[in-house]
Amino acid sequence: MTPSSPPSYTFLDTQPYPLLTSLASKLPNSSTNIPHQTSSPTAPPITDPNQSPTHTGPNSPGPTFPTNQPTCYEPHNTQTQNSPLPPPIFDPPNPQTNTDPVNEPPRTHPMITRSQSGIVKPIDRLSLHTFSISPIPKNPSHALKDPNWRNAMYDEYNALVKNGTWLLVPRPAGVNMVRSMWLFKHKFHADGTLSRYKARLVANGSSQQLGVDFDETFSPVVKPATIRTVLSLAVSRQWPIHQLDVKNAFLNGDLSETVYMHQPPGFVDNRYPHHVCLLQRSLYGLKQAPRAWFQRFAGYATRAGFYHSRCDSSLFIYRQGSQVAYLLIYVDDIILTASCPALLQQIIGSLNNEFDMTDLGALNYFLGISADRTPTGLFLSQKKYALQLLERAHMVTCNPSRTPVDTESKLGPEGAPVQDPTLYRSFAGGLKYLTFTRPDLSYAVQQICLYMHDPREPHLAALKRILRYVQGTLDLGLHLYASSTTSLVGYTDADWAGCPSTRRSTSGYCVFLGDNLLSWSAKRQHTLSRSSAEAEYRGVANVVAETAWLRNLLRELHSPLSTATLVYCDNVSAVYMSANPVQHQRTKHIEMRRSTFISSEIWLPLVRLEFYMCPLVSNMPIFSPRDCLPHCLKNFDPV
Repeated sequence: MTPSSPPSYTFLDTQPYPLLTSLASKLPNSSTNIPHQTSSPTAPPITDPNQSPTHTGPNSPGPTFPTNQPTCYEPHNTQTQNSPLPPPIFDPPNPQTNTDPVNEPPRTHPMITRSQSGIVKPIDRLSLHTFSISPIPKNPSHALKDPNWRNAMYDEYNALVKNGTWLLVPRPAGVNMVRSMWLFKHKFHADGTLSRYKARLVANGSSQQLGVDFDETFSPVVKPATIRTVLSLAVSRQWPIHQLDVKNAFLNGDLSETVYMHQPPGFVDNRYPHHVCLLQRSLYGLKQAPRAWFQRFAGYATRAGFYHSRCDSSLFIYRQGSQVAYLLIYVDDIILTASCPALLQQIIGSLNNEFDMTDLGALNYFLGISADRTPTGLFLSQKKYALQLLERAHMVTCNPSRTPVDTESKLGPEGAPVQDPTLYRSFAGGLKYLTFTRPDLSYAVQQICLYMHDPREPHLAALKRILRYVQGTLDLGLHLYASSTTSLVGYTDADWAGCPSTRRSTSGYCVFLGDNLLSWSAKRQHTLSRSSAEAEYRGVANVVAETAWLRNLLRELHSPLSTATLVYCDNVSAVYMSANPVQHQRTKHIEMRRSTFISSEIWLPLVRLEFYMCPLVSNMPIFSPRDCLPHCLKNFDPV
């Protein structure tokens, strides 16, 4: 072969490549097709004077085609006639990107890959499918475009129409019109999974006028101590406890005032677009709606055989012979317990006939509190609510604190103002609700709540410390045991002149029924105390008032106490002042009610200090719920 003659190439692989034939046949502007394999495996090789020589060998990648020729294979006259087809080309060269031929050196590395040895490892396919939750829409127009929220809005609107909530009438002249709006919310189970999409039509109560379309607005709600007392009695007596949910509870209330409202956004009647809604029943958002609903429910409960408790208006008691039932209502959430399952089902059936409600079964989650019924009792926890607070504060992964409050210094009014006082008040209120099952937070939360009117940076730091303590104690809660209910014991203590700015004292107490903690409080006293004995005496007065209320409540629950209530105090002077009915120079300036202390049902024995120290107001650090909590909170255990 002369230097001017074109080079020839020999290909070692003799196997046909049908894929190459298929690719070449689909290329546009192809003048010739790739020859197919015949009985004689001879095909003219590719020869091109502008093409670089191809490296032959066991790892040869195949020939490289010139970029200035069509992307197809054309037969040429060569000196070798026994060459097979070249290896397949999966990515034809791009004339706009590949301008230079590739000259790859032969591979001489001794390493052999899996693909060269014919080893194929199966690929583990990951399931990336996730359950998508429709986000909360910004307005009704966006909600109507989402099928989940649209169905929720239709359900709410149809329930309102079916209930006869309003009548469409022409708009009278000179009347006050109430605006309406849609609220959207995700409803979750106790384990965090999505329960349903909730859309609620509410009235804007801020547009109401006093004396025109509303008068009285107060509606009672059940007290936390009442809930714990009823649950403690039910657990001690092994009674079943059920939870009921009233659907659209406020729609059952009857309005005594004349209220006009605009038609719901997105649901304006095409026949009467200029008409307005004359409300026949109460609607969520109206100032008098909670009161109207409570009056309607209380009226029916009285007709069904229940009677009001004088200690708590939201507690209804039923007694027929030896059968007893307790009913607690908190807005539209109902807790029902009875002495026997038959009576329980009878009451549930009667309520279903009057109101559209759902029996949620055994009590497990209410008011943001999870209830776990065990053979030893009932464990109440607000772990989910605490996690929501931490997520709002972006402190889920923060370093936990061993104590909720600084034991060295106390808060005062000094410091720079916080940038967002509304956010501070929001978290302070959230922590306050967390004390429903967390008595160890009472004193710390009380301290930050003192400065909600003008929060400062030290107050915000104290709030963050409480959140860090909560992050490390998420599993703590209140355990109600199946114990005796025949003894009521109270503990009290006071921090004399503890406030650095006002020098007022802080007093606290906790009350036990058997082994169950029912009530606790940490509160700054209203007046200035001139001595530690006076501060302790005021603390004793507070706990005696609470124990007297609990005794009356237990009497109404048909569980009267046969023994006197013991109130423990660690101040000798306060005990002597309580036992001595004669006022003298040290006590005449104290406003007190002697009748509370001379009652035969209240004793105030003195106990040794080493056996008792109240954690709500003391500076003793709290490290673990079992070993380092004081004696009065011995039943405050984790799961």
